[in-house]
Amino acid sequence: MAKKPISTGAGGKPAKTAAKAPPAERLILANRKVRFEFEVLDRIEAGIVLMGSEVKSLRAGEVQWGDAHAGMHHGELFLYGLHIGAYRQAVAAFAHQPRQPRKLLLHRREIERWMGKLEAKGLTCVPERLYFKGPHVKVDLCLVRGKEKADKRKDLQKRDQQREIQRIMRRGR
Repeated sequence: MAKKPISTGAGGKPAKTAAKAPPAERLILANRKVRFEFEVLDRIEAGIVLMGSEVKSLRAGEVQWGDAHAGMHHGELFLYGLHIGAYRQAVAAFAHQPRQPRKLLLHRREIERWMGKLEAKGLTCVPERLYFKGPHVKVDLCLVRGKEKADKRKDLQKRDQQREIQRIMRRGR
């Protein structure tokens, strides 16, 4: 069997392979209400433990936030209220419960840091995005505080002012 020739770069040296690109992200679900309803104080990316039928349901788009939130239980962080629909082709023995709590994967020091923050009065942890990062499912968690009605109005006014400024700038060109 003949050997394949090695491609060479300049000077007859073997060509270097290109550096691996970071894995592409594919958005599954985004919680657009987070920024409107809450003041975001901190954000973290976490992995999520799923069964095979849950991953297939996510790929099919069978997922809803509902009242999803994260909470501590025995020193671990879990995601509650995420509804992942049943995968029809799954055998009953391997099927999953649509609204079961799902364990979030974080480093111990990250869990301890967030544990202290979650115990603070008026703070909660809500998911902002659910996405595939390469073959893994990830969730962006936000530490949030609820906004008052007046704060929401101020945000709407500020956004309208920014739009008006952009319109004026475009007309001026």
